[in-house]
Amino acid sequence: MPNRIAPSALNRWSHQHWLLAGLFAFLGTLLIAIVPGFANAMRQPVANVSQTTMALPLPPSAKPAGPASGWQFVHVRSGQTLGAVFAEQHQSAALMNRLFEASGSAPALIHLREGQEFAFNLGADNLLKAFRYDRDDNTRVELTIDHDQIRQTVTPRQVEHRIEVTAGTITSSLYADGAKAGLSSAAINEMANIFKYDIDFVEDLRDGDQFQVVYDDVYRDGQRVGNGGIVGATFVNRGKRFTAFRFEHNGQVEYFDDTGRPLKKTLLRIPIEFARLSSTFGMREHPILGRMRMHKGVDYAAPTGTPIMAAGDARVKFVGWKNGYGRCVELDHGQGRSTFYGHMSAWGKYSVGQHVNQGAVIGYVGMTGLATGPHLHYEFRVNEQQVNPLSVTMPKPEPLAGSELVAFRLATAPAVAKMQMIEKNTAVALR
Repeated sequence: MPNRIAPSALNRWSHQHWLLAGLFAFLGTLLIAIVPGFANAMRQPVANVSQTTMALPLPPSAKPAGPASGWQFVHVRSGQTLGAVFAEQHQSAALMNRLFEASGSAPALIHLREGQEFAFNLGADNLLKAFRYDRDDNTRVELTIDHDQIRQTVTPRQVEHRIEVTAGTITSSLYADGAKAGLSSAAINEMANIFKYDIDFVEDLRDGDQFQVVYDDVYRDGQRVGNGGIVGATFVNRGKRFTAFRFEHNGQVEYFDDTGRPLKKTLLRIPIEFARLSSTFGMREHPILGRMRMHKGVDYAAPTGTPIMAAGDARVKFVGWKNGYGRCVELDHGQGRSTFYGHMSAWGKYSVGQHVNQGAVIGYVGMTGLATGPHLHYEFRVNEQQVNPLSVTMPKPEPLAGSELVAFRLATAPAVAKMQMIEKNTAVALR
């Protein structure tokens, strides 16, 4: 049988194979033609650049900065000591001790307060040439170091008093509206203390109440450093006008109304500051016992630990525990008048028989005995009979008379004039 030749690979290709091969060949040719064009399009033309070499001077080598010279002012941080202040200025403890001994101002240099200022006069070599500080609010001390000698110079600081006036209307609270009128917190507290014998600023205050204040601002070196106190004030509460003017009487600064009668009463109507009246005098259902009984005092709700003050000058009659009143204190004010304070969390430092002054802290608010919450139970007694402390007529002190009244009129005339000016301007503004 004759031999047959096997068909070659080319002979085995089908018509479809030939079509695919032709297609790939066409695409390859097309890519070869296009890619160089893209490459040339992306290539940036290179400009002819001439290069020149220049010799630039090197910057001077940096030298570490030395300590600053001249007066350097330092303000004390919380908890900082004088030793730490000197160390920060790179001054030795030995030098500090020499200055301390030369100054003779131990309190100002030992008991530092935050923000207190010290000044160091430093030479170019960081040697201390002088040290300056304030011995007190009115005295400045400068210690100059001359080799082994230390010279001290004491200079009085000039204090300027400026009388300021302001007025306001109660729309939300005494503190908010007082601050809006420009009064500091200290001045607002002072105003409340001045009128506390006649106005309960917790219960009596009403929207629309008005106040006018003449006060003393203290400036030193052109800067305000404090409040010198209220010189005069008026407060219109529920349509009733109260006045107060500062006057020194018998060596003490007191406040008097416009007739010369002291505002300070023999007894405080309310022996606790900024507390809420939570229960009045009279018949009520006892909150624990659940039955009707006479409530022989008034209750003031306040946080535990709030100070309780003596309503007036008195002798301590009782300190101890009494039935449902818990820890309590009784004071004898003389002339048949006494006051009683119950439910205390703790007593003050006074014991039976001791004398206490009006405003002295005799205890602290609590809820000992039969009490549902921290409060002061306060009783006012006349000849051992409880009366309503909110309505009883308090004894009034005698007014100034004769030469004392004349001196009062002269001393308070400037404040009276400023108060009248405020009231006049307010009346014009309201027209």
